[in-house]
Parts: sequence; structure tokens; C-alpha cells
Amino acid sequence: MNQAATTVAAADPEPCRSLGQPLPTNAVIETILSRSAAKYYDSTAVLSDDQIRDLVRIGTSAPTSFHLQNWRFIAVRSSEAKARLLPIAWNQPAITEAAVTFIIVGQLADASTVPERLAPVVEAGIMPAHLVPEWEGPARGLYDNHPQRQRDEAVRSASFGAAAIIYAARSLGLGSTPMIGFDSEAVHKEFGLAEHEIPVMLLTVGPERPGNWPQKPRLPVADVLHFA
Repeated sequence: MNQAATTVAAADPEPCRSLGQPLPTNAVIETILSRSAAKYYDSTAVLSDDQIRDLVRIGTSAPTSFHLQNWRFIAVRSSEAKARLLPIAWNQPAITEAAVTFIIVGQLADASTVPERLAPVVEAGIMPAHLVPEWEGPARGLYDNHPQRQRDEAVRSASFGAAAIIYAARSLGLGSTPMIGFDSEAVHKEFGLAEHEIPVMLLTVGPERPGNWPQKPRLPVADVLHFA
């Protein structure tokens, strides 16, 4: 049994194995099942500009409502920037030890951006131009004058993007840690976020050093899955 399958067996002792069937597996599934939040990073390691761009490019493949792509990613990797972030991120060691800490920024959902966001989709021949207003109208109905929905979508989109980076990093042999331990207002001010932007989470990424735990056991599927 490979490592990923062993992890699954330890985490969920009563899954579909009750039917005598092993969990389906492939490289993607093994990456997901072997991921765990890293605590210890190799503080001497660096990621190149291209490696950071690749991670963000993969992150931006995540889904967003109406193709809004309402996110931004700030790569904190210089010593100076890490020193600015550290005290407003509760002095967590990973901020300085990881090769890069992304500030995952969500932007309030703005339906007026739909035509701009869809223009490349039309140009690529994926969507007929006449459908653009048919997307913008419902988007306006959903978000215009609904600040809570706008904020919910900012957090949702940013979280999807962060998750894509987390699994991409794992597939490349890198550790990662999503973090909510920071002063949101201070991060907003220190790193120049716009009024419509929210620092949703910090995400440290980099080569690991020994000592990190494997993925922790999860609740049994029977406890969290209900068929309707």
C-alpha cells in the first residue's frame, strides 16, 4: 500500500472499504491526501520569481463566480517585507522561515467588471459576445446593493485560489500553511490594500525541514456525509 493509501486508511477506518473496495487513487488524489500544514521550513531556501508566478498562475485557475477573478496575491518574500509582516502576524516563525508568504486578497464582488472579465473569453471564441449582458444582469442582481454577498464572494474566491496554490505546492514538493493569525486592519494598511480588498488569509510556502507531521486523521465519512 502506498503512503497516500496508508494515510487514508489511518484517517478513515470505516470508508467504502466496508464494501471491500480500495479508495481510487492517482497522482492528484495522492497529492491531496498527503498534504499537511507545515510548521517547519528550510529558512535557507528561496523560490524564484518564476516559481512564485507559476504558483499564482495555478491559483488563478480556481473557479470564481461569473468569472469575476476577484482576488490578488501579494508575495512577501524579501527580508524587509517579512520584517514588516512578522509583528502583525503574531510573530509566527513561519513568516520569516518560509520562502514566501502570500497575502491572499479577496476583492468585493463587483458585477460592473463582468464585461471586462469576459472580453478575453469572447476573444478566445469560448463565449459568444451576445451572452455577456446575460451574465452581467444576473451578477448585478446578485451583488449590487448586497454588501454581505459581495464580501462573502471575496472570501470564497480567495479561499478557492489559496486551495489551488496549496495543492500545487504539495505536488511540487513544497510545504504550505494557511494562516488566519494576523491583524487584518494592520495588514490592510501596511501592504496598501484598496478599500474594496480584504486580506482573507496568509499562506506560507516553501521547502520544508524535518519535523512536520503527516496529515492528521479526519472525521469518518459517515459522520459528515448525508445523502438526500
